[in-house]
Amino acid sequence: MARDYGLFGPDSVTWRVHTDPTMVLAGFLALEIQALHPPSMWGTQQNSRLFDRDQAFARLMRTGDFVSIRTFGSTDEVEKVGRRVRKLHARLRGTNPETGEVFRVDEPENLLWVHCGEIAAYLRVARLAGILTADEADTYVDEQRRAATVVGLEPGDVPGSAAELDAYFQDMRPKLRLTDAARDAMRSWAVVPVPWHQATLRVVFPTVAALGFVLMPGWARAMYGLPAWEGPMLDGPASAALRAVRPAMRATPDLWNITPIQRGYARHALALMRSGRAPLAMAA
Repeated sequence: MARDYGLFGPDSVTWRVHTDPTMVLAGFLALEIQALHPPSMWGTQQNSRLFDRDQAFARLMRTGDFVSIRTFGSTDEVEKVGRRVRKLHARLRGTNPETGEVFRVDEPENLLWVHCGEIAAYLRVARLAGILTADEADTYVDEQRRAATVVGLEPGDVPGSAAELDAYFQDMRPKLRLTDAARDAMRSWAVVPVPWHQATLRVVFPTVAALGFVLMPGWARAMYGLPAWEGPMLDGPASAALRAVRPAMRATPDLWNITPIQRGYARHALALMRSGRAPLAMAA
């Protein structure tokens, strides 16, 4: 009898990457990269509760829940969450504050940018932490074409290797810059108010956000006005920092899988990877 593993499964590179707690750092790095595309940033600022201090934490957690369901959920669960997200995005419009032009949030360029920013962040953290080899990196990027379909992208339009991902960012560089919206976003996301029952995260979040800037590729750091180090000068210290914190993060996985949905899917996936038993669908 065939098992329903959703988009990936216990033998995928994706499950190995996304069950590692260090990927919470990639979540903040993704936000920092994604914010450099003005239309994506304006669309987020004008439509999302990420900029409401009283609701920003809950909004961040819903994004984490979406990634968990997309990664570990059954086919039915993934299709359900995909329909919900596509329907929501189809209704949203953004306005360029500099020209007054109105645009759809779900324009393919915006969707592709958000996807590639997320995957580049996961990939960078996984490689610097020593989780993936070069060949596995290509496999991971290729597998993530399946994830791109959940938000409405065609797999053939999405980078399928690390080299293709690098080329995509090179092509996009002329369209990127640090807007006032992005500056405001970085200030607010680094100090998101956290519920008192999760007080530990009040210390953790600013530290994680700061480490995200350390992990950022040189071209992105330059746009934030930081030293644009490239190659070993940047990657060596970043890798050392990641490898130093990773054992502690792996020892406290529930601290990083913050919501019940995230914890449930992560525990379930890890159990499957260790035992090889068939998965059971989980309520989203």
